[in-house]
Amino acid sequence: MKSTTKEAGVAAPGKPFLMRIGIGLFALGMIAVLTVFIMFAAGLENLPIWLSVGAGVVTPLGLLLGLLALVFEARAKKTGD
Repeated sequence: MKSTTKEAGVAAPGKPFLMRIGIGLFALGMIAVLTVFIMFAAGLENLPIWLSVGAGVVTPLGLLLGLLALVFEARAKKTGD
């Protein structure tokens, strides 16, 4: 008996490149945020500036890229119909 469902690799080609970059940047930013919180809770006051920049800039940048990728994907599907 043959199955009429498509394979997952054929039906879903994967996430767009911009979405992958956004997810990666957001994850790195969240790791930086957690690191800042842990270091501050441990009593350290003079945190490295690159860590604070990573927590404050990379996280929203990753979120923005992910949202842009969703908008571009939705527009491409809408114009494709």
